Amino acid sequence: MQEPLITVEALHRHYQLGGETVRALDGVSFSIDRGEFVAIVGQSGSGKSTLMNLVGCLDTPTSGTYRLNGADVAGLEDNQLADLRNKEIGFVFQTFQLLPRASALANVELPLVYRGLSRRERRARSEGALAAVGLGNRMHHKPNELSGGQRQRVAIARALVGEPSLLLADEPTGNLDSQTGEEIIRLFGDLHARGHTIILVTHEPRLAARCPRAIRLSDGRVVGDGPGSEIAALGAARAVLG
Repeated sequence: MQEPLITVEALHRHYQLGGETVRALDGVSFSIDRGEFVAIVGQSGSGKSTLMNLVGCLDTPTSGTYRLNGADVAGLEDNQLADLRNKEIGFVFQTFQLLPRASALANVELPLVYRGLSRRERRARSEGALAAVGLGNRMHHKPNELSGGQRQRVAIARALVGEPSLLLADEPTGNLDSQTGEEIIRLFGDLHARGHTIILVTHEPRLAARCPRAIRLSDGRVVGDGPGSEIAALGAARAVLG
């Protein structure tokens, strides 16, 4: 049986705030197989941002185990974490985080520069990634010449260009209008159908409902894990009950 892409066991992340210990994550466990499309959903303060930072190798846990593609992440040094991020994870952020003076093509090429790929290979792979998200005819435009949805597509192409094991999207529709956000969610669905593993971090139950699977966090703990539509309904019921 194939090992899950992600295995999280009894994950804790505690912070000292003044004289108090804040348990941002308090014993989280789950696994995600290759090719899954999973939403991590929860309200502000639920622990989802902390979990995203740990899954994205941007932080390390206080205790517990996190394995990504066979690597025990908790024991890695900073330079090893940076290398793992570059090779294994493609990030998509709410605010796009594009270089404003660089073309879409140059923005997408950037992760490959750090890998030391030749200019020809960077160009070919970046053009392919932009074509895959429907921007083959906009690759020489700068971010201020693109709509919000097109900028997010550039960010997705940049996340995909390194052929990562995991695509990690943090509130990817948060800065978009509803129609454009719908286009981006459909694009994630298309990428999932092509075999990509996707984790979408969101506070919106309606987005979680669009994912085949969702994991709901509350007070740093997993309180639901199942089909996205069911977990989204659980969140709505909790909101009604206060």
